[in-house]
Amino acid sequence: MGQGSIDPEAFREFEAAGWEKASDAYHRFFGPITGRLIPPLLDAARVGPGSRVLDVATGPGYVAAQARQRGASAVGIDIAHQMVALARRLHPGADFRHGNAEELAFPDASFDAVIGNFVLLHLGRPEQAAAECARVLVPGGTVAFSVWDVPERARILGLFVDAIQAAEATPPADIPPGPPFFRFSSDEEFAGLLESAGLQDISVRGIAFTHHVAGAEELWRGVIDGGVRTPAMILRQSPDTQRRIRAAFERLVQAHAVETGCEIPVSVKLASGRKPTG
Repeated sequence: MGQGSIDPEAFREFEAAGWEKASDAYHRFFGPITGRLIPPLLDAARVGPGSRVLDVATGPGYVAAQARQRGASAVGIDIAHQMVALARRLHPGADFRHGNAEELAFPDASFDAVIGNFVLLHLGRPEQAAAECARVLVPGGTVAFSVWDVPERARILGLFVDAIQAAEATPPADIPPGPPFFRFSSDEEFAGLLESAGLQDISVRGIAFTHHVAGAEELWRGVIDGGVRTPAMILRQSPDTQRRIRAAFERLVQAHAVETGCEIPVSVKLASGRKPTG
């Protein structure tokens, strides 16, 4: 997903507009999935009582809320106003603000930990965002990010990638090209991003689990209503191409059918790095 030269500003505006519309649907469908990465992210960033935490692309505020449960203070930022509003509704009293991951509005050395749960694939300038996260860390502080694994293992999205390819669909011209969606599924690319931000003691590891859905329709609607780039790749096709994509999806999802619905494999990469103390 994402071809041609990248206009980072156009891509940012596309993503921001999409998340303004998808906030509630994301919370309903993706929340139980992405929420499973929060404890290992907090552990990787050594978040505990007294930690000052920045939750970048907070979405519905999950990371910030769980950091506070550990006795930390937390600020959550998001590019989408509706996501900030949702986070405030779900977690009254927490500090949520509108903000851009690529231009963090905080002084140097403001936080002990910076966490981005599935933020990097939504950014036109991931290197700039990683550098900003490192900038606002105190010396010795930790950054922790999560991203989807390759589509062959992260079937929650891989089924859609494969269905689009099976239908021989090409990216719609009105979608601003973005960075490769699965770029940081590579351990080397993920580690290299943190290295480019000046971090050390870098670790990259995989986390895998399955997610149960009642059937193909629940998965289809969950991703179409609760995402941005993937649904745009489908819904901006011609009606005939959309039908071919859906038919291919229905065939592919049957590989994961069980008696009670479908068990969809989920695989994620988690990376962390520490800011040098000297």
